[in-house]
Amino acid sequence: MSAPGHGNKAVIAALFANLGIAVAKFVGFLFTGSSSMLAESVHSVADTGNQGLLLLGGKRAQKQATPEHPFGWGRERYFWSFVVALVLFSLGSVFALYEGIHKVQHPEPIESAVWALGILFFAILLEGYSFRTAIVETNKIKGDDVTYRQFIRHSKTPELPVVLLEDLGAMVGLVLAFFAVTTSVVTDDGRWDGYGTISIGLLLGVIAIVLAVEMKSLLIGESAAPKQQEAILAAIEIEPGVQRVIHMRTEHLGPDELLVCAKVEFMHDLSFPEIAEAVNRVENNIRANVAEARVIYLEPDVADEHRVGPMVPEHGGLTVTEVEQAEASEREAEPAATESKE
Repeated sequence: MSAPGHGNKAVIAALFANLGIAVAKFVGFLFTGSSSMLAESVHSVADTGNQGLLLLGGKRAQKQATPEHPFGWGRERYFWSFVVALVLFSLGSVFALYEGIHKVQHPEPIESAVWALGILFFAILLEGYSFRTAIVETNKIKGDDVTYRQFIRHSKTPELPVVLLEDLGAMVGLVLAFFAVTTSVVTDDGRWDGYGTISIGLLLGVIAIVLAVEMKSLLIGESAAPKQQEAILAAIEIEPGVQRVIHMRTEHLGPDELLVCAKVEFMHDLSFPEIAEAVNRVENNIRANVAEARVIYLEPDVADEHRVGPMVPEHGGLTVTEVEQAEASEREAEPAATESKE
């Protein structure tokens, strides 16, 4: 599940939507003094910055590999997505909780409620557009048999899950703010505004924790999806020179780059050049079946049950230094042996 083009389109749509929403909410806060509006304003500013971080991660991930980073920079996208989760928690959730608790303890009446409700309705429309874009782009790659929860849990492309959860949180947060402002005006009790703000803070905290857990897993390194692993095994085993795959390991170096390592038992009657040719064919087969498999290491080996005695003579456990000393002693002994013969 990796499609950077789809992810970028959703990120850009979310960025412009959140930027417009943030400005509108701040105007609403200035007119109303509502803590829910202030919390939502800070939320939208955080979301706007987050979209910028996601685009930055995508840009930096395109850098060429270096001797210091031989496998490239693909995990930059995971790192900046993890930073997004931290920003969402610290700047969005913690601020909203603080502001909500303060408003409950020191309630204030809502002023110009018409402004607040009008701006919230406008924000819901913009956020709905962003959320719809994220859903459309997600549907293009997730497959009909995959739920949104499964997509967020197993996707190797971080941008779409981040935007989906952010937009979902924003939509629910706007509804909570709308309800809080309306209830505060109807009951003439400013504490409802504080309750709404606390609800928004808790919502953002839950989303931030989910994102942090998922991005942490990707940063540490996740294997290829089961279907990809099956395709890689099939691409190896279809080679006539392959007897069996002893074991295989895969790991995502980035959303679009997969590391494949495998111990493979080839037919025992193959010569070394023939094994080398078979390895090349297997690598081509893997890349033809799994485009993300960019880095492949295959190690020819023999399964334990097929070994008849030691395959390579042991050198007796000597260290390199001991071997060098033994060789030097042999060279010193050679002249003496020659002289004795004479």
